[in-house]
Amino acid sequence: MRPLIGIPTRTYTDGAIVRFAVGSTYTRALELAGGAPIAIPLQLSEETLRDIFTHLDGLLLAGGVDVHPGEFDEAVELFCGEIDRARDAVELQLLRRAIDQKMPILGICRGIQMLNVAAGGSLYQDIGAQAPHALRHEHIHGEPYNRLTHSIEIDPPSRLAHALGATRLDVNSLHHQSIKQVAPGFRVVARAPDGIVEGIESRNGHFAVGVQFHPEWLIDDDARMVRLFKEFVDAAKNSDRSVA
Repeated sequence: MRPLIGIPTRTYTDGAIVRFAVGSTYTRALELAGGAPIAIPLQLSEETLRDIFTHLDGLLLAGGVDVHPGEFDEAVELFCGEIDRARDAVELQLLRRAIDQKMPILGICRGIQMLNVAAGGSLYQDIGAQAPHALRHEHIHGEPYNRLTHSIEIDPPSRLAHALGATRLDVNSLHHQSIKQVAPGFRVVARAPDGIVEGIESRNGHFAVGVQFHPEWLIDDDARMVRLFKEFVDAAKNSDRSVA
């Protein structure tokens, strides 16, 4: 049986209609890697989320809008972007439970940021305003999402390097926030040429990996990106965590 991978959704509002959805690029990548993706709605009770969690084998955190700075004890600055508090609440609850129970986790773009915040780290609310030495990491309007923007260097002994089979590669870049202080229990395993964090992973051997780029947009261009999802799905399939 394919392992069940939960993906918290994001909020879309159209007048009085509220929808929760997740991008098809994530579900396609997980299915190609052998997983069974499950979209998790927002605005559910803690009890309902706990019941959903007990059926999951892995947790994927997708890209999206900004993490609320209050989650890392900062005020919202003018250069902070759109925020989805309902999504923050669901992801934080699921992430902290997943970290505690060593459920395999893969965080992508916003996902690496939320993984870091859930574990006690902090973020730059806007790279351009708070790290002016950095390259441009934001998406350029009209450019394809799979456009390779800059290289990253990956720590050779890391889980990420093993999954990708590389210690250097070119990646896309679609973000304006990034990790500032890495969370206790995690280590930086990849950086862009300007020093911006592009990858983190757990220090304790638990498959908890975050990447700042978007591998789901690159699976048709680079087979190594599929390998990353497969490593995650295989970890979920073989996880021996105890569900509480």
